Amino acid sequence: MNPYLAEFVGTAILILLGNGVVANVVLNKSKGQNGGWMVITAGWGLAVTMAVIAVGRISGAHINPAVTVSLAVTGDFAWAQVPGFIAAQIAGGMAGATLVWLTYLAHWEETDDEGGKLACFATAPAIRKLTPAFLTEVIGTAMLVFGILSIGQIGAGVPAAELEGLEAIPTSLAGVVATWWSPLLVGLLVLAIGLSLGGPTGYAINPARDLGPRIAHQLLPIAGKGKSDWSYAWIPIAAPLIGGPLGALLYRALFPL
Repeated sequence: MNPYLAEFVGTAILILLGNGVVANVVLNKSKGQNGGWMVITAGWGLAVTMAVIAVGRISGAHINPAVTVSLAVTGDFAWAQVPGFIAAQIAGGMAGATLVWLTYLAHWEETDDEGGKLACFATAPAIRKLTPAFLTEVIGTAMLVFGILSIGQIGAGVPAAELEGLEAIPTSLAGVVATWWSPLLVGLLVLAIGLSLGGPTGYAINPARDLGPRIAHQLLPIAGKGKSDWSYAWIPIAAPLIGGPLGALLYRALFPL
């Protein structure tokens, strides 16, 4: 698969399952209605895990412009590929959000809360103070990228015992982690960020996760949807693009290669 297509598919999976759990909890007459914050954060963590499993071997599963830019800043990703990756991620976010809309098609008109409907697509601050919201997104994304780089180094350079006759099994701890455990660990990282840092803003920590679905919210014929809150939309775009590189640079400063 082309890496750009992989980023499109991975981000679409992320949004389908991530915003899908929000819709399940928020929309009226859903069987998961009022499931609570723990259900939402767990759903997002598992959404990330599935997306990384699906496309990690093809594109690295950035599925987030902040991750893409951060890796480019540290020299671990080519700047020439950054625009294509970001475009694919935003388009994937729109596609995933459209699938959420179709999945819950019968529930939009049963729900009166316009803010709740928007929450099934994009984020908004719990308290509408833009500077604190901006700082929250910077800190959350810095933690995300710092954590991803940390997970990527687990077991690096630590050889495991050779296993005769089992050539298909990775022969280093790093290989085992990369193949089987990294997607789950990244999902647990996102779960931790949601539980610990997600309260103020809904933890976008990903411009494509917010912008792509927000565009879909604007364009789709969602029953009683209200406004798409574009006055806030710049924060989940700009703040992660600052926080991600800060987290990457901090990691490289503390743990140089």
